[in-house]
Amino acid sequence: MGRSGSTLIERLLGELPGFCSVGEVVHLWRRGLVENERCGCGQPFADCGFWSDVGKEAFGGWDRLDTGAVLRLKAGVDRTRYLPVLLNGSGGGVLAARGDRYTDLYHRLYSAVALVSGAHVVVDASKHASLAACLRLRYGARMRLLHVVRDPRAVAHSWGKRVPRPDASPDSSEPEMARYSAGRAAVQWMTQNATLDALARRGTPTLRVRYEDFVADPAAEFARIAEFAGYAGAPPAVGEGDVRLSLTHAVSGNPMRFAEGPLGVRPDHGWRESLAPWRRGLVSAVTAPARGRYGY
Repeated sequence: MGRSGSTLIERLLGELPGFCSVGEVVHLWRRGLVENERCGCGQPFADCGFWSDVGKEAFGGWDRLDTGAVLRLKAGVDRTRYLPVLLNGSGGGVLAARGDRYTDLYHRLYSAVALVSGAHVVVDASKHASLAACLRLRYGARMRLLHVVRDPRAVAHSWGKRVPRPDASPDSSEPEMARYSAGRAAVQWMTQNATLDALARRGTPTLRVRYEDFVADPAAEFARIAEFAGYAGAPPAVGEGDVRLSLTHAVSGNPMRFAEGPLGVRPDHGWRESLAPWRRGLVSAVTAPARGRYGY
């Protein structure tokens, strides 16, 4: 679920040798190709040399893609409504055919990212559980799922804030980051986490990380994450102020993707004082069936 601290972890993974983090690729088709929003490097998507090279390797150039057709295909398979079928193997038929075409786009894209960057691990920070369900059907155990979870009351508080999107172009359809009501955030928290749990039960290699544990002991938690992701070396001492974020080509996501320089990991528990009591009560009630599973 977005607003759970995942961008911070994604950025740290991208600093590991042999790793390339590319932001929330699920949004590339609209925000990059249609709206030409800024890449993490600061350039508009169409002017970014990295993504231009990726497009050439993957598709012979971005202009070879019918973006409208891609977005229609995405709407026809990568949706929460299709999760029951996707989790059970898609069952053949029209949805399976769509899934094959849809995940082929990602496979070509990831392969091109690996080639252009020289990385052997591509980190996609997309938050759509439905995309993970689609990709599982193509990759099976080759895909590793990092399940970042945060207290739903903190998540709901974050989703209620108004946050401008610094990457948005002047004619963007989304000048601000999306906002959810407390009730909608709670329902999404339940749905997204339940889906990721279901993928783990179906054999997808999964590591669950609680935001609260990560900020309490970032060095130990990041070492655990790096090992799960296949990194064999000694990870940086996260939390001690000696990690520097380099320029990234993250295509979409939290404004933190533009950050460069020294990194400090600090907990954010502002929701405890700022979340209205009635909202806290609503979120607590909606998420009660699952909170205990994650220790909340």
